Amino acid sequence: MAEKEKLRIDKYLWAIRMFKTRTLASDACKAGRVKLEGQNIKPSHEVRVGENYQVSKGIERKVIIVTALLENRVDAKTAINFYQDITPVEQTQAFKSMFHAPILKRDRGTGRPTKKDRREIDDLKDDFFIKVDEEKK
Repeated sequence: MAEKEKLRIDKYLWAIRMFKTRTLASDACKAGRVKLEGQNIKPSHEVRVGENYQVSKGIERKVIIVTALLENRVDAKTAINFYQDITPVEQTQAFKSMFHAPILKRDRGTGRPTKKDRREIDDLKDDFFIKVDEEKK
């Protein structure tokens, strides 16, 4: 847990376990998925304590504040002491609600759905999307 004066953003994101490898962190910076105050940054950007970063990983979006610099990768329990996650609650709930979506799967060989089956599927979908819309409000 050595602290340093200068530290690259790709190395920092790897050290706090935001990305599995440093290459993935570097690629995310190059692709514009890591931002500082809305501006894309290069992987060589120097991290400073107190800066806000927006990090996008697939559908997950996080907003973090740097609380301390960390050069070497550490376990997850230690890593959370080096940043503060200030992601808005709406974004985290939207991410979690995706995993509670109804799974619509039909057994192979059962043929096309009947008119009754189709209505039940549509009702199930409508109920789910109404529930998700209410949670967003």
